[in-house]
Amino acid sequence: MRFALIISLLTGLCFTAWGQRFTVSGSAVDKETGEALPFASVSVKGKSLGTITNLQGEFDFHIPSEYRNEILVISMLGYNNVETPLWSIAGNRQIKFELTKSTTVLNEVLVTDSLTGGDILRIALSRIESNYPMQPFMLEGFYRDIKKVAGTTISLLEAAVKIYDEDYKEPRNKYKLRERVRLIEVRKSLGYESKFTAYFDQDNLLEDLLLHNNIRYRQIEAREEMYNAMTRLPDSYYNGHEIFVIAHTQDYRLKIFVDIVDYSIIHLEFETDSSNEIVGKRKNLVSRFGGLRKTLDFRSVDGKMYLSYISITSKVTWHDSKTNELKFETELFQQLLINEVKPNAAERISGTEKMRNYGLQYQDAQYNKDFWDNYNVIKDTPLDKKILEDLEKVAPLQKQFEGK
Repeated sequence: MRFALIISLLTGLCFTAWGQRFTVSGSAVDKETGEALPFASVSVKGKSLGTITNLQGEFDFHIPSEYRNEILVISMLGYNNVETPLWSIAGNRQIKFELTKSTTVLNEVLVTDSLTGGDILRIALSRIESNYPMQPFMLEGFYRDIKKVAGTTISLLEAAVKIYDEDYKEPRNKYKLRERVRLIEVRKSLGYESKFTAYFDQDNLLEDLLLHNNIRYRQIEAREEMYNAMTRLPDSYYNGHEIFVIAHTQDYRLKIFVDIVDYSIIHLEFETDSSNEIVGKRKNLVSRFGGLRKTLDFRSVDGKMYLSYISITSKVTWHDSKTNELKFETELFQQLLINEVKPNAAERISGTEKMRNYGLQYQDAQYNKDFWDNYNVIKDTPLDKKILEDLEKVAPLQKQFEGK
């Protein structure tokens, strides 16, 4: 899900023998302007399988062959769903779907009802245990992190993971991971050997990312001051009905999208600016918080909301400890895409199977190219050419994945 104008989809279908799957490849663009539409939801109707478009509106969707007679669905905030039978696009390289923006007349704030932004947030938080899973579940996902120093990419790591959780009950400790994660495959660039990686957090970054799920960990303050600070914006539209939009703009920027029917939170955006707060020291340098931007998406499976996508961009500035002169900036970009949701999962992740709490770069196994060629990842884009150029100053990326 993401804000956008009208969607147009250019799709090709090709079949692969790997794992009895076929692949739908396409791109989502604005019908009127031709602009790319990033982070649109792409799924199989009524199934728990899905992916998203990348920054260029492109995607490759690897689908089990038993779904070939199902319906492909494209969803985005503010627009009607797009649906097409998968069998009808078999063999076609370029199929264009022209979509229109929802013509539903949206409510004017405080005209058709008297709910305030605080009222909506209060109800949404009170209904988390009704709207989110309270039975064990398993998520299958794709994780990526990219590290930059002074605007130059120094490392890339990607992982295929399984994530197990008991339920969405409120945890006693909001900053201790409750999920158990099993690493299926990991691949990384040689940049993880760079001396500059020492200027980044050396903990398990995927664990840190999961802890940014504000809904799962109840990190939105349920108190009067917070409710009073929330304002209500004009309603939006998603998946057949209206969506409340509420925002907080004091000290930081928070925007939350709440389903008007059941008050489930379906989308969240958070951003905060830099500060003078010292967050670390290394040699003759001190680091200061440089800002953070976060996006959270949820999708409905069997009547409950599950995490669908999370991304975080965090920055730190490094200064001379004596003169306070800015030396360089580090940037960490992280993404987690949930490819498949398995409600009421019988499968568990034991203590011996789960990932360790140290860096993922130290938990990788032998690179499996066949696996990655057929796994649902967030598709690379032309915008990533600069990243690729930076990384391949050492060696071709495929060679780096192979450890050569």
